[in-house]
This record gives sequence, C-alpha cells and structure tokens, in this order.
Amino acid sequence: MPLKHSSPDSISSSDSIRLLSRETLRISASLASPPDDLLPQALPDSSQFLRSTLRLICCEEIDGRRWKYVAESDGSGKFKRNSVVRAVSLESPRTPFDEVGSFLRSYVVPEGFPASVNESYVPYMTFRALKHFFGGAMGVFTTQTLLNSVGASRNSSASAAVAINWILKDGAGRVGKMLFARQGKKFDYDLKQLRFAGDLLMELGAAVELGTAAVPHLFLPLACAANVVKNVAAVTSTSTRTPIYKAFAKGENIGDVTAKGECVGNIADLMGTGFSILISKRNPSLVTTFGLLSCGYLLSSYQEVRSVVLHTLNRARFTVAVESFIKTGRVPSLQQGNIQEKIFTFPWVEDRPVMLGARFKDAFQDPCTYLAVKPFFDKERYMVTYSPTKGKVYALLKDQASSDDILKAAFHAHVLLHFMNQSKGGASKSVEQLDPPAFAPMEYELESRIAESCEMVSTSYGIFKSSAAEQGWRMSESLLNPGRARLCHMNEEE
Repeated sequence: MPLKHSSPDSISSSDSIRLLSRETLRISASLASPPDDLLPQALPDSSQFLRSTLRLICCEEIDGRRWKYVAESDGSGKFKRNSVVRAVSLESPRTPFDEVGSFLRSYVVPEGFPASVNESYVPYMTFRALKHFFGGAMGVFTTQTLLNSVGASRNSSASAAVAINWILKDGAGRVGKMLFARQGKKFDYDLKQLRFAGDLLMELGAAVELGTAAVPHLFLPLACAANVVKNVAAVTSTSTRTPIYKAFAKGENIGDVTAKGECVGNIADLMGTGFSILISKRNPSLVTTFGLLSCGYLLSSYQEVRSVVLHTLNRARFTVAVESFIKTGRVPSLQQGNIQEKIFTFPWVEDRPVMLGARFKDAFQDPCTYLAVKPFFDKERYMVTYSPTKGKVYALLKDQASSDDILKAAFHAHVLLHFMNQSKGGASKSVEQLDPPAFAPMEYELESRIAESCEMVSTSYGIFKSSAAEQGWRMSESLLNPGRARLCHMNEEE
C-alpha cells in the first residue's frame, strides 16, 4: 500500500507552528524568570572571604580559652584607619553543664584550685560540709523548742508558723553569706576596704531591722533582707580577721593574738549591751539613739582599719608608693603608706585609672594604635597603652609574664599615667582621682609619652624595688589582682 506523502505546504506550515510555539515558550519563560544578574550566585568559601578582608592582629587566652582579634585590611594588606577590631572565639561554646559547673566552682573552691591549696583541703571541707548539714537540721528542732519554752503551744499552727518564719530568716542570711563568698581573693588584698564596707553593711542591716517596727506586716521580707546584709558583713569580718591579726603577730603566736583580740571584742560588746540597757530605761528617741550609736560605730571602724599597718603592697598601697616615688624619688615608709591608703573605695568597682591584665578589646579599639605601641615592648613580657576616650592606662600581659613582669607592668602603667596626666596639665591631681580627659592625644603624642615612660622605667624600676624593700614592703603580683587575660602568639594560618 503506497504511503501518503504530505505536501510541502503542509510541512512548512507545521514547522512554522512548532517554531512559533518554541519562541512563545522561550519568551514566556524569560519573562517569568529573573534576569541573570538577579539569580543567586554561589558564595565564595567563608574562610577565603575572611582571609581576603580581615587580618589577624593578635591572640588572647583566658583560663585556657582563646580568642583571636582581627580587623579589616586594605588591598595592600595594611589595616584600614579606624577599622573595627573584632573578637573571634577559637573555642566551641560551653555546654550548660560546663557553665553550671564553673558557676558552682566559683563559690565552693578557691581560685586556682587544686593547685592553690594542699591535699588536705578536700577531706577537711567534706567533713565540714557534713558537720554543717547535721547542724542545720538540728537547728530547726532547737528553734522550735526555744519557742515552746517561752509559751508557744507545741501543737498550735502559730508556733509552727513562727518557727518557719524564723528559720526562713536565718536561711536567707546563709544564702547571702554564700553569695558574697564569691569575692574570693579580694579578702586577701583589699581587706581594709572590704572590712570597712562590711561594717557599713552591718549598720544597714540594723537599720532595716529597726524598720520592721514601722511596717510589722512586712516583718518576714524585711527580716530576711536584714539578715542577708548582716551575714554578708559577717563573712567580710571573718575573712579579714586572720590577715589583720597576722600583721600583729611577730612569731608563731597568731592563735594567741586572735584569741585575745576576740576576747577584747567580747568584753567591749558586753559593756555596750549594759550601757544600752541603762539608757533604754529612759525611753530615748529610737531614731536619735540609733543615729548616734551608728556614727560612733562607723567612726571607730574607720579608725580601726586605718590603724592597721600591713607590709604588703596591694593596688591602693602600690599606687601610693609609685606616686610618691615619681614625685619625690622616695618610697614612703610602712606607716606613711598605710595612712595614705584610701579606705573609701570598694574592690568590686572596676572604675580605676590603671587596669592590670586587661583584655585586648578594652585596651585597643584601633589596630593601628596597637601596631604603633607594640615595637616599644617587643623585649618585654607586657605592654601598656592609654585610652583617651576612657581616660585609663591598660597594662596587657603576655603569656610568658612572670611575677616580676607583672609588677613591672603595674609600675610602668602608673608612670605612663603620670606622663599623660602631665600632658593635660593635671600633674597636681592624684593618680586615683583622674577625671576623663578633655582631649584625645594624637597618635604621635601617645608614642612619645610611651617612649618617655619606657626610658624612665628602664632606669628607675630597679631603684623602686630596692627602695621598697629597704622600707620593709613586700611585693607580690597576686596582691595587685591582675586580670587573667594573656596575649599569646598565633600564626595567620591557625
């Protein structure tokens, strides 16, 4: 059967239809889709992107955790002027369990544990905790028994409520005592300031207790708050008592000195109790009497801590010694240095003109400033700089810094602060009373001041140390409370 052939006209017509259909579909697709420049492009590798725009400044380590600081660079590899310094953590984020463990360790073990204590510490504290556990449980029954002895019915709900309220009050005080114990090493190097602050808190707690008379319906919350404050004061008094008595003892008689000191305190306390009983019979004004007694208490406390002569140089006494040495060329005696020490400063306030062991991000906001300062300290295990916006001198420690390096860094920081103070016409001001500067020194001026300070430190630091030793001062970097941040070496590839 012969095949039926299509005519040429029909073939050309069908081809035209197919061509027209393809063009229509192509045009429709092109109209429905975005142009090529709007299509998402594959991003370059993130590490290559960072390496192409950001350059490593330095690396920092704090308690085993590392950060690297980077800043934006130009095409030639140099840092851009006023580029932002960025911190990049090199560690994986801590798990919640690690955070909780670190939080608990900050309360129950000393800093640097276990290296900071001997091996008998753990069994001693274990049995001490057990002793206090049984003592706390026994205290509930003794409190209830005392209330029953004064007439409260054993089976009444009122007796149980009073006992529970009293126990809650004492429990709140113990919680406050525990929380303040986190201050840790501050009890060792700022004991005068903490001792006086504790006495201030003691009077505040007493004032809150008196306030319960005005609002008896708020007895429990006010009593709990007062007990928290007074227990914090008790922790401060207990923690600073031994170092103070140790300063008085000349031999192995610290126990005898402590016992006699506590006996004197108890005798005076009993005499004060008898005095208050006598004057209370005349019904004096409660507010007036409390105000007068509080003034006497605080004035006595202030003179008490001022009379203590400590041989160690903490931050406050170190500042006094360096400031006197810069101005007069002499280190003050033990008596003079302790008298000039400022008591009305609180150790937990970090607004100080000299920051020792500071973090890089606090000291430098511009990588160019770091590069300008760095050559002055290539042979040192620390570096110091001045922040005109904050009005502070920052001493950064390197990971190889020894005890003497930390002391030298602190000395250098005070010398630089003295020069910066002179440059703005404030040489008569005390180092501890600097106000934020009214101007921002140019980079070349900062470099010149640092160069002057380096020259002075190289010639005078040894003299300062020997003069301090002749006066009987004992220097230790731990008493200066340096920060834990350390600059460490790191390659670009890491």
